Amino acid sequence: MTDRKVRVRFAPSPTGALHIGGVRTALYNYLFARQHGGELVFRIEDTDSHRFVPGAEEYILESFKWLGIQFDEGVSFGGEHGPYRQSERRDIYKKYVQQLLDNGKAYIAFDTPEELEAKRAEIQNFQYDAHTRMQMRNSLTLSKEEVDQLIADGKQYTVRFKIEPGQEIHVNDMIRGDVKVMSDILDDKVLYKSADELPTYHLANIVDDHLMEVTHVIRGEEWLPSAPLHVLLYRAGVRWGLKWGDRIVVPPCYRNICIPVGGYCAFEGNACQWGVMALDGKVVVEARYQKVEIEKDGTVHLTIIPGKVKTIKL
Repeated sequence: MTDRKVRVRFAPSPTGALHIGGVRTALYNYLFARQHGGELVFRIEDTDSHRFVPGAEEYILESFKWLGIQFDEGVSFGGEHGPYRQSERRDIYKKYVQQLLDNGKAYIAFDTPEELEAKRAEIQNFQYDAHTRMQMRNSLTLSKEEVDQLIADGKQYTVRFKIEPGQEIHVNDMIRGDVKVMSDILDDKVLYKSADELPTYHLANIVDDHLMEVTHVIRGEEWLPSAPLHVLLYRAGVRWGLKWGDRIVVPPCYRNICIPVGGYCAFEGNACQWGVMALDGKVVVEARYQKVEIEKDGTVHLTIIPGKVKTIKL
């Protein structure tokens, strides 16, 4: 455990109704925070403007209110680390994007979707990385004058993280232990898009977790492949002078939990069942288990690990 006060977050994207897998992840965070006398933050990660669904944020909040999972700060709850919607934090992200550029940890890329598609057709299993970046149209291959002119002309661009090969990356996962990955297999991920002046998830969640003082990241195992990139971003933060703003950069502890499949999942070598069940009541299940209705006096049971049941009274 960390000496810092435990702070965890649940950060859904407003791209539709809340799925039971999201409820399960939020429950892990909620119980972990309560067990350690910590705080649970509710953040909205809405940087993917193309997938935004009107009303989704309200639906998610109402779902958690119905479930009885209480947040300590965040969207609609207030707090000292806001704003809590990523679309309202553009100026914050721009500062860190510029720091990455100024320190040679990132570069500007002007490649169009058509140019990228052509390169994929030309090179089998193409990825934008140390082996291919010098073949592309970016600030590493163009002069400063050319880059400045393209930006002045309003050409859209992205900012990519510059990943150098040959680095051994260690992810401290509280379930899997020390996960080792070589940087050679990683591509230069897009961190920022000029089209909507928003970062991608990878940069936004690192900056937000740091500024919101998140100590533990508990999320689905589908994010484990992204963890090495996030560790490298934290390393980049350390190399900026050991601080982002006025606080030392300290990466959170990661806990990438298993994904429920067919009602079961492998968790620390055992089978764990999840579900929502009504007692003395009616259950209505909609598409992908996105909505459950239980009679007023019903009880919700969420089985989160073998033999452990979380009961929430409505």
